[in-house]
Amino acid sequence: MTDSIKSMKLNHLSFPSSDTAATARFFEHYLGFTTAGSWEQSYILKRPGFDVVIDHVGDHTPSYPRAFHVGFELPTLDDVQALHERFTADGVEMETAVFNNGRGSRFFCRAPGGVMFELNTRSDASAEYRGTFDE
Repeated sequence: MTDSIKSMKLNHLSFPSSDTAATARFFEHYLGFTTAGSWEQSYILKRPGFDVVIDHVGDHTPSYPRAFHVGFELPTLDDVQALHERFTADGVEMETAVFNNGRGSRFFCRAPGGVMFELNTRSDASAEYRGTFDE
């Protein structure tokens, strides 16, 4: 592996949306992103370390493969459960309840525009998986 590949970092993720304003609000309100700019109904959102681009695609809702998702990790199971309760109370489209698959507890939901998210914690992962996580 070359030095340039070793130093490569995530620059941005890009998601198409027919309702970019609602998708951007979801990222801001629930995931802590800030809007850095917009153009022609598209948005650039920021978090430490990477950006998200919400690209306007017209009036059709993009179709993602069923399992396609973006995962964010929270510190504890209590944090995961509290966010699940908040999303449910706010009417976010939930895909699952909170569950543990051995690698930790998680749930899946969808933002406006169809992007699916996994919100998880590894704090309660089984011992057999703990060695597979980078610390």
